[in-house]
Amino acid sequence: MSDADPVPRAYRIALGRVLAPVVRRWGRLEVEGLEHLPPSGPVLLAGNHDSYWDPVAIGISALPRRPIRALAKSTLWKIKGLGRILDGMAQIPVERGKGDVAAFDRAVQELRDGACIGVFPEGSTSKGRTLRARSGLGRLAAAVPEAELVLVTVEGTVDVVRFPTRPRIRVRFFPPAGGQPRPDETPAQLGNRVLAELRGLAPIAACGRRRKAERRMREHAAAAATADDAA
Repeated sequence: MSDADPVPRAYRIALGRVLAPVVRRWGRLEVEGLEHLPPSGPVLLAGNHDSYWDPVAIGISALPRRPIRALAKSTLWKIKGLGRILDGMAQIPVERGKGDVAAFDRAVQELRDGACIGVFPEGSTSKGRTLRARSGLGRLAAAVPEAELVLVTVEGTVDVVRFPTRPRIRVRFFPPAGGQPRPDETPAQLGNRVLAELRGLAPIAACGRRRKAERRMREHAAAAATADDAA
């Protein structure tokens, strides 16, 4: 563990002690490519997002290497007691859909200070839908060009709540096949490139109980087919 990126006490307790048994034991966590996550220095970590357990699984997987400061929806801070824990874990609240300048500026500053900032290009859980990439990842990469881009795929987290079905969670860290952000690449282009690579390896999965998730997937597929016919 790098002295330049110490693990906050609340982070170590929440992920290393409280939630780790769920993910590592019940979830049969498998981690690959952790060597691709630099132990220090500015890193942009981009992943797919299908379940609320994704950031937990990624954080636990990366814990032997370094902590991750995730850009998380601000409504989580409204849950009694959770906001204080998230603050202790040095997570960053974001007002979604409002162009949260304060959150962006904080993420930029922490990147420049050598932190690992976690970003989900889709902006929220897919819920079985095909979502477009948001511009946040590309804007951060442009603001801190020295930050290294690392990708991470997460699979199996949608099964965590499907008791008695036991999940098999897989987390894989890897460098982008298309290389690091290019000077001639716009934020939108970078986001689209990264999301396409992530989804090529980790197809969209609907969260929630299995029957509800399967119904969502059918509804979204039917809506997409209707849209294609109309076009």
